[in-house]
Amino acid sequence: MISRVRVWLNRTYAENVFFMDQLRRNPSDRAVEIHATHGDADSPVLAAADTADLEPEGLSPAAYVEFALDQCQRRGIDVFVPRLHQAAIVAHRVDFAAVGTALLAPPPEGVAVFHDKVVAYEAVQKIGVPVPPWWRVRTADELVAAVEELEADGHKACFKPASGAGGVGFRVITRAPFSLSLLNGFPSPYVSLDMVVEALQQADEQVDWLVMPRLEQPEVSVDTLTGTDNRVRLAIGRTKNGRRRGFTQHEQWLEPARLIAEEFGLHYLSNIQFRMFGDRPVLMDVNTRPAGGLHQLSLCGVNVPWAAVQLALGEDPGVIEPPFLGQDYTVVSGARPLRPVSLPAQRMEDAGPLRPSVPAPAPMAAEVDTVEAAASALPL
Repeated sequence: MISRVRVWLNRTYAENVFFMDQLRRNPSDRAVEIHATHGDADSPVLAAADTADLEPEGLSPAAYVEFALDQCQRRGIDVFVPRLHQAAIVAHRVDFAAVGTALLAPPPEGVAVFHDKVVAYEAVQKIGVPVPPWWRVRTADELVAAVEELEADGHKACFKPASGAGGVGFRVITRAPFSLSLLNGFPSPYVSLDMVVEALQQADEQVDWLVMPRLEQPEVSVDTLTGTDNRVRLAIGRTKNGRRRGFTQHEQWLEPARLIAEEFGLHYLSNIQFRMFGDRPVLMDVNTRPAGGLHQLSLCGVNVPWAAVQLALGEDPGVIEPPFLGQDYTVVSGARPLRPVSLPAQRMEDAGPLRPSVPAPAPMAAEVDTVEAAASALPL
């Protein structure tokens, strides 16, 4: 009898409820049970899991590793997909293996390269992957110099933290003074250069920003699945141009993504993003974790989350080619149930000694959250 697989996702994005759905609907018809932890009791991921715990707040990376090892041992986790404190966790791969848990994440060296965008750009340039021009700035004077150089070449300047994810802190520089026009409509990523300079001059500490030209669409996110032998098993590009989404297998996107994944040992699931600078694709960012939109590849007839879990378990799925590319599509918000109690209920046989189990009340209709879902294909 084939045993069930226990998978844990820690403090992950709400959209990964679809990742969890795909694990349960795997083509191997294997029983999968999912554990989830989060700092927000109202995360839809907690409600979608079979068992769940609230994460302690304020833990150092080292203390979080101890928390994670305890979770894996008590919950019988076979595969752990870490997002929070990924770097600290992968440094203890041997310790997790000792309690029977495989980490679905790259080795420490791969994670370290792409934690800092400047280090990442320098590294990928050395292997021949094009990147946009960039400046690392920490002061107002450095910011103004970088912006002026970009504008002299006819580009709009933007900046973002040198370390960060999910578009947090991204802004586009404008010379227009602040006015009521910027308060009309929805919030904008545009920010006045004068306001940024003033904020930097008044700050008590330096920033660490990457300044670069605003890159053009399309944006192409290449999802890669790579084995511990550094060979890519799957690479599919997801395109985004405004609201319209689609898929691509064009080598101008896939070839540099494979090169990065193989050269830097980005084992298991990574997401490598490109945009256009002039007439050529350049690297924008590399995420050493599953992308929030990974589930959208199901529109191409593949179940990538399950293939990754198989790989982590030592069951190599081999090279995976999508049987077809799905139609263009968009994403819309959909309702997902939330737990009506502050701590998600535990199944009696899985509850650990640290916390009593309680039965799960049925979700109330009003207790829902919205996450992005793949919608029906748009006509071309």
